[in-house]
Amino acid sequence: MPRPSVLSYFSDDPTRVYQLLQWLPVLEMLDESHPVAIVLRDLETAVVVRERTGLPVYVAEELNELSELYAELDAKVVLYCNNGVRNFNSLINNRMLHVHINHGESDKHSMVSNNAKAYDRVFVAGEAAVQRHRGALMELDESKLIRIGRPQLDLRPEPILPASDRRTVLYAPTWEGDADYNCYTSVDVFGPRIVRALLAVPGVRVVYKPHPKVTTSEAPAIAEGHRAILDVLAWGATRDPAAGHVAIPDGDILAVFAHCDAMVTDVSSVGLDWLYLRTDKPILITDRWEDRERLRTEAPVSRVADVVDSSNLAGLAELVGARLAHDEHQLARTAMRHHYFDDLAVGDSTRRFVGAVTELVELRDRLLGAPGAVAVTA
Repeated sequence: MPRPSVLSYFSDDPTRVYQLLQWLPVLEMLDESHPVAIVLRDLETAVVVRERTGLPVYVAEELNELSELYAELDAKVVLYCNNGVRNFNSLINNRMLHVHINHGESDKHSMVSNNAKAYDRVFVAGEAAVQRHRGALMELDESKLIRIGRPQLDLRPEPILPASDRRTVLYAPTWEGDADYNCYTSVDVFGPRIVRALLAVPGVRVVYKPHPKVTTSEAPAIAEGHRAILDVLAWGATRDPAAGHVAIPDGDILAVFAHCDAMVTDVSSVGLDWLYLRTDKPILITDRWEDRERLRTEAPVSRVADVVDSSNLAGLAELVGARLAHDEHQLARTAMRHHYFDDLAVGDSTRRFVGAVTELVELRDRLLGAPGAVAVTA
């Protein structure tokens, strides 16, 4: 087994492992150019990851084990797909370049924090992400921000939703986040009413695909909202068995998109993935805070979407039906796609990602080969 040049570090438990799993196919492609290994801090997470990839997986539960592993592997670049607290255990190492790659592109507050300053580079999707960092952080060195697009959107997963003669409307809400400031979910405030309204649109199939953490949430309001959504959807399926209404609690949401004609979602990476992949299809964005000016400012995609809140829930069925018949935001979405993802075609993001990692692998070697370079592992 070749010594890895690149490590992907993930310190959290299985409830957050979806953040890493979406990167595995991209890391496997990177492995063709630069050997990649996965470094984990949790044994249960390792069980999940080993089932999903053939890449080498190492577990270092304690800090001293991590230091010893890093000294043994002597890799060149380490990638981080979140801002887990124990990332700082890894950032101690001074023989690698540290790169934050995140686990999606979204307008959530959690996408930008001063944690970005801890990494040697921060890979971002495009102009919207650059502006997000510029507006939120003081004294940020913008040269650290590297625009790579979103490599996961180059993948073409096998559809897990069958085609239908009916127009299909997807409801894909996010979870409640770790704190109120980062809560964008509609599950508890609008979810059951959204699904009931979608079921009232003539001739549609309704698909419910929640964020993975919605299905396991311990927040009473979210758990109750999720159960109510399932109940409403089951009622709709019983009432019209031929429609094919379905909940898809597991699996890759990108594998659901192909046979959908419109989507209702929250502020999240899902909405921007739809903007990139299904630019020609309508999107509706929920606003749990009932503040449309704030939404327009913080989530530019909402400017090219219909916003759903308590003021128009009663007419949501008619609104969705109208958008399926006449999508008046389609041209504006094309321009907004460029704002978030530059002018990238399929395959460009992966090439940018591999190219950016290659530059850092080479840079690390030059830095350690230069006079006076640090040659010890902290």
